[in-house]
Amino acid sequence: LEPDGELATRMRSVFRDVGLVHLVNTGLVEHSDMRAFARLVVDAEMPYAAGANPRDVLEPNVYEVGAPLQAWLHYHHEMAYVATSTKMVAFLCKRELPGRGATFVSDNVRATDALLATDFGRKLARLGVCYRRDLTDREAFTGREPVGVYNHWQRSLGTDDPDVAERRARRKGLQTSWGPDRLLRTRYYTSAFEYFPQLGRNLLYSSVADHSMWFDTWPLVDQLPPDERPLWMTFGDDTDFTADELREYVEVYDRFGSPIDWRVGDVGIICNYRFAHGRPSIVLGEDEERELGVLLGEPFERVGALPDRW
Repeated sequence: LEPDGELATRMRSVFRDVGLVHLVNTGLVEHSDMRAFARLVVDAEMPYAAGANPRDVLEPNVYEVGAPLQAWLHYHHEMAYVATSTKMVAFLCKRELPGRGATFVSDNVRATDALLATDFGRKLARLGVCYRRDLTDREAFTGREPVGVYNHWQRSLGTDDPDVAERRARRKGLQTSWGPDRLLRTRYYTSAFEYFPQLGRNLLYSSVADHSMWFDTWPLVDQLPPDERPLWMTFGDDTDFTADELREYVEVYDRFGSPIDWRVGDVGIICNYRFAHGRPSIVLGEDEERELGVLLGEPFERVGALPDRW
């Protein structure tokens, strides 16, 4: 754990050059100990803040994954849907599911180049994207089965006061309006790409993870028709993606993806610019468990794509 020791130096060098570190054979079993090793690279931690989808706390600054195991988590960049994102994300494996519990990472530099070679990629660069999120009111679901609930605005924005919720959402770059049953609708217009200073170029920074298809395998939300689900994503001019465009969006990440097959004690640190991450649906058998802790790295304010950095 010495910051100038051989392991720390090697981890930081690999992260700088590749953007991905997978530390194995640690012998560690507790998230708190794994976090100490992750911090050899993650030197500034980011707590979940207003506007994000908060997660339950496992240890100080270590969060649970925030999605049911049976949900299919498309490749995504952490917190691309708000103005304050994070430079890196770390995963800490406490319970393993060998062969079926992998996290997949996609080489985003290659995905960016491949997508920009298509008409769809150039259209995406020109128009940008809009993230639409409908946050339900916790009080409206008192005594009701939470069908269609992804996130209540009280939890997402950390307040029970509607006025405070609006102010906090707007500070994160979100447009807000209210619907029936105190449904808080947020909209965030931004570039589909993000300038990455280390490489001096724009990289893809969006995916179908913020489209309604995110909920195709999400319990209680998958019961809603797509146009009534809590997330929707369009081009920045508010036009919808075609089925072919969505297919291209999915396939460009799949083409450059590879698995991290976790073992207990593993620590994975992923550059949020250079890699997207996700995983397929997981169904546990009897006596099977899978548990990853999540650590967010240094926050940054999104600038989008710079016009002369393609």
